[in-house]
Amino acid sequence: MAVYVCITSGRAFCSLGRYIIKRLLQLVAVLFGITFLTFLLTYLSPGDPARLMLMSTGVTPSDELVRQVRSELGLDQPFLVRYGTWLAQVVTGDFGTSYKYGRPVLDVLMARLPATLRLTGSAMLLVILISFPLGILAAVHRNRLLDAVIRLFSFAGLSMPSFWLGMLLMLVFGVQLKLLPVMGSSGWTSLILPAFTLAIPLIAQYSRQIRVVLLEETSQNYVVGARARGVKESIIMWRHILPNAMLPIVTLLGMTTGALLGGAAIVESLFVWPGVGQMAVDAIFTRDYPLIQGYVMWMAIIYVTLNLLVDLWTHLRDPRIQLDVDV
Repeated sequence: MAVYVCITSGRAFCSLGRYIIKRLLQLVAVLFGITFLTFLLTYLSPGDPARLMLMSTGVTPSDELVRQVRSELGLDQPFLVRYGTWLAQVVTGDFGTSYKYGRPVLDVLMARLPATLRLTGSAMLLVILISFPLGILAAVHRNRLLDAVIRLFSFAGLSMPSFWLGMLLMLVFGVQLKLLPVMGSSGWTSLILPAFTLAIPLIAQYSRQIRVVLLEETSQNYVVGARARGVKESIIMWRHILPNAMLPIVTLLGMTTGALLGGAAIVESLFVWPGVGQMAVDAIFTRDYPLIQGYVMWMAIIYVTLNLLVDLWTHLRDPRIQLDVDV
């Protein structure tokens, strides 16, 4: 059947299908390995989830009560039994119940996901709208004053830790100027500070990367030929250089989006933003094993899926880039 589909649909379609199947099989292997390692690390970590869960509800955790809760949660079972039970549930779509929230893990993730999507989308929009013009201006005005200023901003943005940058923005715009809220997600104004905290280092990184890629493209033969034919510099930049320079930039954007969709734990915790990243930090502190495992699976799926989409886009944009279809 597969051979018939390949013959009737064409070799290119067949190769693309084989590549997608290969990547999906790799996703299964990656998920198995990551979840096993995460389960092992949480199993070896100090602290008793049953005792922490009782303390969070204000109950005095006596030894007998802790043993009872551990038995109800299955924490008294051997490691391999617990992992096998969890894996069998995941295959049926059941990711378990959060110790802290008492709700299905998938429901907790879906409840936190919209906030992370808003923050990620806002940060990436700022990155695209600001870094691309800065990178283009730096490349066009190479080794001039404007280029030096943009490169100075890039170095400064890359050198600032996100937690320090976030606290600085909170101090200036929230405490001193009282223009923006510093915590929570009460409205669109509360999105500004965390979005800029995430975006500023990325803007610095991408403006520098765009400048490097554009300068590499300007030395190519097709650019030299276009200039020799008298083509305007603006036409060369927008019609020839930029489309060819987008391939590596889009790849980086895909990876950055995947990282942000996993939740920027430091920024979300700093601004008390109710996203996936803050949920993961809370789950680690409370030893909420099912929620930690669900978060790890979410991260793995996001990374592999975005990797696949970026590779497919790159291949369709430039068919000369071959896909690795060997299994």
